[in-house]
Amino acid sequence: MNTTTLLLLLTTAISILANNSASLKEKMLFKPFRINKNLEWHRFFSSGFIHADWEHLIFNMLSLYLFGTIVEHAFQSAIYFAKNGTFFFILLYITSIPISLLYTYFRNKSKSNYASLGASGAVSAVIFSAILIDPTIQIGLFLIPPIIPGYLFGPLFLIAAAWMGKKGKDNINHAAHIAGALYGWIFTITATYIEHDNLKPIHTFISIVQKNLGLE
Repeated sequence: MNTTTLLLLLTTAISILANNSASLKEKMLFKPFRINKNLEWHRFFSSGFIHADWEHLIFNMLSLYLFGTIVEHAFQSAIYFAKNGTFFFILLYITSIPISLLYTYFRNKSKSNYASLGASGAVSAVIFSAILIDPTIQIGLFLIPPIIPGYLFGPLFLIAAAWMGKKGKDNINHAAHIAGALYGWIFTITATYIEHDNLKPIHTFISIVQKNLGLE
């Protein structure tokens, strides 16, 4: 069983438990005000393992499965981190949860009624890491056949997330999508540079996009 599947099963199990226990869910929600006032730092991590409902959970976990498998496999190759690939994949996923929430924290730490939840930030980091690794990956909407390349899906995803963030009135943190997406790129580029002393991911990405657009 790969790490992507383990993360999926763990998140699903915790989400189901939390959705059947109001008190547990309350303790795990991302609440900037409570973090700032009571130093409940665990909420930066725990909120990434619970979801608003079945639709929210299924959307995130299906996305994690589809893209996580790609990233995990790539990280385990010699081009990236070889035997350290699993470690770097876990590090990407776990660190992206709190980092994708930093903007939200500073914006809402004085709002006692603000709360959010979901693995959106971590899943977005994985999705955009996959797009950086293979920008020509064909992406569809689950049951719809792949119809759009990753390098076009990325900007559209961010625009849609920003629009839903302004319109939405649920507890799903759409700002975390954007922050997580940016972090997915930053982590992949930085970690690869440290490991190999080059910027191969970004060079490869630019080259492939230029080729597909007929610019080289």
